[in-house]
Amino acid sequence: MSHDNISRRSLLKGALMGLAAAPAASLLAREAYAANPLIDPADAQAKALAYVHDASKVDAKANPNYKPGQDCGNCIQYTGKAGEAEGGCNIFPGKNVKAAGWCKVYVIKPGASLG
Repeated sequence: MSHDNISRRSLLKGALMGLAAAPAASLLAREAYAANPLIDPADAQAKALAYVHDASKVDAKANPNYKPGQDCGNCIQYTGKAGEAEGGCNIFPGKNVKAAGWCKVYVIKPGASLG
């Protein structure tokens, strides 16, 4: 029976290399996330949730919960950066939404106000 011993130096070196790789992996994941395609309003899930790229075009009669000033940019589900034209959404994983968009799942972010 053979026993392979790992030296303390090798173990620490491997651990440090792993720690150094974590930020790089995070950056790569962020770039991949930024490359997500924009959701198509004709997509079945988008249609079911009445998603539109421009909240000013929401049919208020069909969506009585809509209030002027609501948009993806101030929704709790929006994961994009403030000020960007589009970003991720927890409701549409793997897809980006327009910050100016809106859907039926809208919930205002804590501390945000309706412009």
